[in-house]
Amino acid sequence: MTAFDPPTPAVEAVVALALAEDAPWGDVSSEAAIPAEATATARVISRSTGILAGGLALETAFRRADPAIRVERRLDDGAPLAPGAVVAEISGPARGILLGERVGLNLVQRLSGVATLTRAYVEAVAGTGDRIVDTRKTTPGLRMLEKAAVRAGGARNHRFSLSDAVMLKDNHLAVLTAQGLDLTEAIRTVRARIPHTMHFEVEVDRLDQLPAVIAAEPDTIMLDNFALADLREAVALIGGRAITEASGGVALDTIRAIAETGVDVISVGALTHSAPALDLGLDIEL
Repeated sequence: MTAFDPPTPAVEAVVALALAEDAPWGDVSSEAAIPAEATATARVISRSTGILAGGLALETAFRRADPAIRVERRLDDGAPLAPGAVVAEISGPARGILLGERVGLNLVQRLSGVATLTRAYVEAVAGTGDRIVDTRKTTPGLRMLEKAAVRAGGARNHRFSLSDAVMLKDNHLAVLTAQGLDLTEAIRTVRARIPHTMHFEVEVDRLDQLPAVIAAEPDTIMLDNFALADLREAVALIGGRAITEASGGVALDTIRAIAETGVDVISVGALTHSAPALDLGLDIEL
């Protein structure tokens, strides 16, 4: 296990489903072509520059394909990759290596892509003190793994699920205020219903909402799709009475300017929903 490995049960569940999808009745190509007793040694090699993530998923894919396979991870998640870098060495039954190959590579390529893009965002705000966090815009079924990849890239996680924190977004507030409550009263009503230990965040999309929201004393105020000048004004209005989070319209070419407005946190959906896969491959040694 490494510092950025997601929980093993989550990885095992994802890999089991992926192998069942990829070989529901076995690998008919390998079973027809490769003798059952044949063994092989292979290496997973990076073909591009980036940040590694998904090592446990890679290892698990081969172990579940055939328990007799040995996997030696040569690099930990979070390690820099360059073309030719050896990520892992695999040895054992050749059929099992071929069975686990595509599932293992699909996962490590996807997760390394997330870590690589994340690192670019983190480096873009270096020195500002801002915290870069992910969102719930993850691949269904892969959230635990993708959020671990975000950490491997050097950023932090936002809430994992709808069960982890109270976040009132625009649609929540629309329903609440339609009941005849003013905005401050609506937010305080929600605060009164939740444990004191639960983090409470409120989203705003206009400056004129801020006085009412500040008066309700949430823990975090999310400033959604604010222009830079409005972000600076919002940070000044809040004045440290809540954590400030910028969200929406965040890209690599805009994030530095957003960070320099003084917000505490920047949430970036692109870390998981727009990360391209990193190019890694498996080569069997002859």
